[in-house]
Amino acid sequence: MGETSKNFWNNRWETGQTGWDIGAPAPAFTTYFSDLSHKNAAVLIPGCGSGHEAEFLLSIGFTNITVIDIAPKAIAILNEKFRNNPNIKILCGDFFQHEGSYDYIVEQTFFCAIDPNLRHAYVSHTHQLLRPNGKIIAILFDRSFEGGPPFGGSKEEYIQLFTPNFNVLSLELNQQSITQRMGTELFGVFEKK
Repeated sequence: MGETSKNFWNNRWETGQTGWDIGAPAPAFTTYFSDLSHKNAAVLIPGCGSGHEAEFLLSIGFTNITVIDIAPKAIAILNEKFRNNPNIKILCGDFFQHEGSYDYIVEQTFFCAIDPNLRHAYVSHTHQLLRPNGKIIAILFDRSFEGGPPFGGSKEEYIQLFTPNFNVLSLELNQQSITQRMGTELFGVFEKK
């Protein structure tokens, strides 16, 4: 993603321009992960921002969480928030350079923040990072935007993009969107082929 992207996102954090942050974990994620009993599953949250989903996962007993963000300011906040917690690894870096092995990738505001030209690279890299039968648990926009970021998309685009590498287990209107995004988000589960 490069230095330009790093500077752009860090500036947004430094100036408090974090409109994507809903102040809590997305309800669709809390519902999905609350039903899982495999609490030592390896979970990656790219573009993790304030870490609300990570905080929730830790609160329900997950023990192997990795978060990554390109903005040093976001990482400084997370390091303070989760200091001395051995169940979370906090990384400042480029997701596309990250190496690891995960059972789940939590996707909320990262995919819509990257340039659409990087979407095929995103699919390829998530496929590489996931263990066999690993899953992307995703909230994706089902609308378009002028300019960007954020960048939008549609159910049809996502199915076409992900199906070469993933089984689309579900991709439906997110019934648990926050009020401001109701009717404009999809909730999906993509399983590695």
